[in-house]
Amino acid sequence: MFDSSSTKQQQSQTLVIENEDSHLVESNTPESQNSDSLAESPVESMPPMISPLTRPGKRPDRQQADTEMMKDRFAKLLLGEDMSGGGKGVSSALALSNAITNLAASIFGEQTKLQPMPQDRQARWKKEIDWLLSVTDHIVEFVPSQQTSKDGVCTEIMVTRQRGDLLMNIPALRKLDTMLIDTLDNFRGHNEFYYVSRDSEEGKQASNARSNDKWWLPTVKVPPGGLSDPARRMLYFQKDSVTQVQKAAMAINAQVLSEMAIPESYIDSLPKNGRASLGDSIYKSITEEWFDPGQFLSMMDLSTEHKVLDLKNKIEASIVIWKRKLHVKDSKSSWGSAVSLEKRELFEERAETILVFLKQKFPGLPQSSLDISKIQFNKDVGQAVLESYSRILESLAYTVMSRIEDVLYTDSLALKQALLAEETSDGGRTETDTESAGSSNSGEETERLDRQHSKTLLDFMGWSDNSTKGGDKPTTPPSVTPKKLSYLEKLENFNGFRSSKDRSLS
Repeated sequence: MFDSSSTKQQQSQTLVIENEDSHLVESNTPESQNSDSLAESPVESMPPMISPLTRPGKRPDRQQADTEMMKDRFAKLLLGEDMSGGGKGVSSALALSNAITNLAASIFGEQTKLQPMPQDRQARWKKEIDWLLSVTDHIVEFVPSQQTSKDGVCTEIMVTRQRGDLLMNIPALRKLDTMLIDTLDNFRGHNEFYYVSRDSEEGKQASNARSNDKWWLPTVKVPPGGLSDPARRMLYFQKDSVTQVQKAAMAINAQVLSEMAIPESYIDSLPKNGRASLGDSIYKSITEEWFDPGQFLSMMDLSTEHKVLDLKNKIEASIVIWKRKLHVKDSKSSWGSAVSLEKRELFEERAETILVFLKQKFPGLPQSSLDISKIQFNKDVGQAVLESYSRILESLAYTVMSRIEDVLYTDSLALKQALLAEETSDGGRTETDTESAGSSNSGEETERLDRQHSKTLLDFMGWSDNSTKGGDKPTTPPSVTPKKLSYLEKLENFNGFRSSKDRSLS
């Protein structure tokens, strides 16, 4: 509001501007309001005007709608998703976990292309995930603090602070969330690859074995000669970044799940010993003197997702049995152990190593029976938020990485075709050595491209199973230390991120 009054004038003019509409309104100064000429003022003859700031605009309406929506969401959470009010709802922790999972499915379920998310979906995700995460602001713990009074006396008091695991992991997960959204935004304006409908003629011609497995996704198209070097380097850089995000989310999720209590219903369903859970062949492979997790997995039938999940369930059940036997003192109990404590810890360490390998080699694997049971019977709201938030970020990272791999695979096929076309055009050459050298180079290039697009997450994490090729065992078996390592430390050890000196010290 701009006041253009002068010292010699008793009246002023007020300019009100909003939404690019300006209204010039005459108003009186306090001196003129007390004068008798007020009745003769032209303002009296003007219709009463309402300030645009007091009118119900779009922003208050939107805020009111958001408030009502938030009330509705939290009402469902309080009722445990039972809107009838009959008391048949689930726990608050499970209701909040389901709310985060369903929100992510509705937002990211439509991300079928390697392109930025629409602004409306981004805004909805940030708004509603903030609502659900705001619950953790009120999960606090008492910590000691110092308070100094006016007379200088220092007193130790207890103050509230957000719980330690939430204080550390919620900001980290928010950062990972932002990194994934930014990764998708980085593909704005890149037109070297595009998508066509699978039902179109161009989409049918571009179908391949990889795209046929993902029939619900559009087909990727690249230029005939493949992507340019800068675009290809950018894709590999983004893929490595997403891999690190996925690794961090997996570590947080695994840590939270390991801290959740195992339900009694799950324990009651287990057999009384690890051999019955694993089977004779698997039990013998794990408990023999020499053990290599890579060769163990190469010997297992992991052709289908169901078989991989079944192996994971068996391994997790055996770990629970062995851990439970470690804490049972009564040898007459059915949970008693006839194996020494050192060997049982060694078996447990080997089984946990296999789980790390499985989760890295098959990142999109469904949840195991133990994980589902923990989530279902968990009563800790903070752990429920951390587990669900890290799980959906892990799933989103896997989705983005799969989209990048689809583009790189299509690019490798285009390069193959270009090399074959070049060989065909040079077929009239008489130098046989030149032809053999060219075919050898093209074969090497094709093999290199095949390795690039067929790399699994196990390869990108730096794990090599070269020692298992040909069935030869390495001369020096890997040493397994009884030291308990966290999930992230295990990844660092197997990934080779630490120096050889550090690994030898550990």
